[in-house]
Amino acid sequence: MRGILIAAGAALVMSILVTPYLIRFFARQGFGQEIRAEGPASHQAKRGTPTMGGVAILASIWVGYLVAHVSTGESGGTPTASAWLVLLLTTALGVVGFVDDLIKLRRQRNLGLNKTAKLVGQLVTSLVFGILALRFANSNGLTPASMRPSFVRDILVLSFGAVGFVVFCYILVTAWSNAVNLTDGLDGLAAGTSAMALATYVIIGFWQFRNSCALTNAAGCYQVRDPLDVALVAAAAVGACVGFLWWNAAPARIFMGDTGSLALGGLIAGLSIVTRTELLLVVIGGVFVVEVLSVLLQIVVFRSTRRRLFRMAPFHHHFELAGWAETTVIIRFWLLAAICCAIGLGIFYSEWLAESSGG
Repeated sequence: MRGILIAAGAALVMSILVTPYLIRFFARQGFGQEIRAEGPASHQAKRGTPTMGGVAILASIWVGYLVAHVSTGESGGTPTASAWLVLLLTTALGVVGFVDDLIKLRRQRNLGLNKTAKLVGQLVTSLVFGILALRFANSNGLTPASMRPSFVRDILVLSFGAVGFVVFCYILVTAWSNAVNLTDGLDGLAAGTSAMALATYVIIGFWQFRNSCALTNAAGCYQVRDPLDVALVAAAAVGACVGFLWWNAAPARIFMGDTGSLALGGLIAGLSIVTRTELLLVVIGGVFVVEVLSVLLQIVVFRSTRRRLFRMAPFHHHFELAGWAETTVIIRFWLLAAICCAIGLGIFYSEWLAESSGG
């Protein structure tokens, strides 16, 4: 538990202290955000706000995780395969986002990598992660990921097989990284919502560690490879997001850009895979799911009827154009995110109660 607190605290301090330097550096370099012309008129005032703040989030996650290991020797003192793979997935997607952001800035437009290039980056990253996650078995034969789909734990009657799992991994990583990317449209919305989902994974990872089958054979124990180390990664990410939110909250002095949103989406997807909770994440990340669905519904309805279902998609812009203040939209979406996380934790805990009691 001490390691979790240190990881979160170190990442929080790092993020709060480093982000102002990035703001000044990016401002001097002219790395200002371009704004969609068709977006809400109030957003035009944000043009030129420094972006690529995801660099601070990524650096803080690594610092928080490593400081926790060095100072406490958690997880036997050696970083584990599960944690390394999730961190590498997060970093690789951050690099894809960084390239996307850099192209936007160099060309002074709101479009960076084309869809094909971005999907190729996500494809390569997720395939490497998926292949490696089925390796590195520990002494109990557990690998970081499982070839079975999972809700709160593996669904034993189903199996993807190795190839099917890698394809599933690609779909999952791409979907969640794009979902967080779509949500990153208002000051602090993606950072705050991600922090809540990540905090949920801190609790899930720690609970799986306390009830791991490696420590106890009690009913309801979890067959997960490195739950405590995964909790450290999630805790560092929470601290990084909260520290960044200090500068990203409305009115934002810096945006995370695709560097941050793709990385956080990949991180959340990776955590769900190594904790065996891929389907539960649909509940925990309910706000992200709604944001993606709003875009898909907008496209389907417009192409079939030539009318718009929402004033603008993603969904949060619909409320802005309906007259809601930006901060009102953000706070209410944060409340919805907190409710989704609470429901997800409730489902997780109730399943454990049922299993541990033999129900």
